[in-house]
Order: sequence, then C-alpha cells, then structure tokens
Amino acid sequence: MGKNMSQKHKDIKRSFDLLFSFIGLFLFGWLILIAYIIAAIETKSSGFFVQKRIGMMGKAFRVIKIKTMKKVPNQNSTVTTSDDVRITKSGKIFRKLKIDELPQLFNVFIGDMSFVGPRPDVEGYADQLQGEDRIVLSIRPGITGPATLYYRNEEEILANQQDPEKYNNDVIYPHKTEMNKNYIYNYSFFKDIYYIFKTIF
Repeated sequence: MGKNMSQKHKDIKRSFDLLFSFIGLFLFGWLILIAYIIAAIETKSSGFFVQKRIGMMGKAFRVIKIKTMKKVPNQNSTVTTSDDVRITKSGKIFRKLKIDELPQLFNVFIGDMSFVGPRPDVEGYADQLQGEDRIVLSIRPGITGPATLYYRNEEEILANQQDPEKYNNDVIYPHKTEMNKNYIYNYSFFKDIYYIFKTIF
C-alpha cells in the first residue's frame, strides 16, 4: 500500500495553483469571453457548460467549461466519442485547442481543483471507489495529469469501440485509477511542472 501526499506537498501545490490560476485568468479572460459568446450563439443557450463533479474527499462541486455540445434527442450518455453528433463546429476547435478547459482556471482559483491531478468525474465513478482506490479522492482533481495525457485521444479510442460506455467502465476507468494512485504515491512538484508543460506544448 502506498502513502498519501504530505501536507507540505499539498501546501506547495495549492500556492502554485492560486498564483498561476490568477495569472491565467488575467491573461486569458478575453479568450474565455470570446469563446463564451461563440458557444452561446451556436448552442442558443449559455456559453458555459456547468456540471456537477466529484472533488476532494468526495465533495461535489460544479465544474465550469466552455460549452462544446448541443442537446440532441435520445443522446444522454456521459461518455463522449470523437464522432459524437452533439459536438458543435466551434466545439471541435475548442476541444482540439483545449480552449474549452480555460474556465476551469476559476475552479482552480477558488480551490475546487488543481492544475494537476485526477480528472473530476461525474457521479457514479469516483464516489463509487472502494478501499485503497479511494486515495484518489485525497487530493483536488486536476485540469491535467498523467492519466489525462495518456488518454488524450480518449474520444477517438471510444469511437472505435462497439460499446464505448462498457469499454470506458471496464478498461479505461480502472487504468486511470491505477495511474492516479501512482501519481499520488510518487508525487513530485517537478513532475507537476512537466505535466503542465506537456499539456500546453
């Protein structure tokens, strides 16, 4: 059984998140506004996608992203594939360039999220973790991380499966959980910088 992240590491991580989320919001606020307006026009609704996610210690919070999907009758799956008919034209561009993720800087700033960590899940995943796997809930969920980078083409992988939801539940999610546990057990601030750098470039 591995060990949890030390309080010192958590404090350093939070200080970094607070400083750079503030800088990010200052630098990219204009881009978030433009993307919001484009998404609002195309979806004929709010340009922000706000969804309940499970955060640290299993506490629910609302994640904020640029809306990239429109409502389509009989399409309600929480698993998204690259050929999902719900994805808008602007949404494809926002997803490819990760512009849809920018509003999460606010989630990082207020302490719901971190720059690096396990991706925050909808109900029915992280909140259902048992035993040692629950260590994933001991830290703030992140915008990026080792599992996020490894499955950066997750939507394309799922698009090639006969049953995307089953493949996600049986194969991808358990693998992500193991990667997230290893991230916590072997935490390094410099690895966080590496994951952020690799996500951007």
